[in-house]
Amino acid sequence: MSRRRQANKRPVLPDPRHGSTLISSLINMVMFSGKKSVAQRVVYTAIEKMAEKLEKGNPVDLVLGALENIRPKIEVKSRRVGGATYQVPIEVAFERQQSLAFRWVVNAASGRKGTPMAEALANELIDAYNNTGSVVKKREETHKMAQANRAFAHLRW
Repeated sequence: MSRRRQANKRPVLPDPRHGSTLISSLINMVMFSGKKSVAQRVVYTAIEKMAEKLEKGNPVDLVLGALENIRPKIEVKSRRVGGATYQVPIEVAFERQQSLAFRWVVNAASGRKGTPMAEALANELIDAYNNTGSVVKKREETHKMAQANRAFAHLRW
């Protein structure tokens, strides 16, 4: 962490097809080795497959609905007090909620071996939309950990 000045946040430009910054940040999370056009193709294919399988309306709204189900509201952070390390529950800022959720989805999709990334991402997003799957389980584990350590909430900074 720099002691000089705080890093300024660069705005995320909306994606070209849907005009959504949400989809654009998902594309950036999927992107590997700076290959944005490949990531765009993967994400657009995935959200089209998702919309096709769920048979609902706007794909961007479906991704937003999936994101709502997997955003962590609280998490634990390590805090060292007098030689002991405590897991202190803290509320998660909105941007961190979104980035954690997308990171979990992309990691879960890339963990599904033997399927193309677009299909795996579509399946993970469908699972998240239906409130099932490994990403929702990860969010529940995070909340459970914070709930178990709420006795140390007074150590918040």
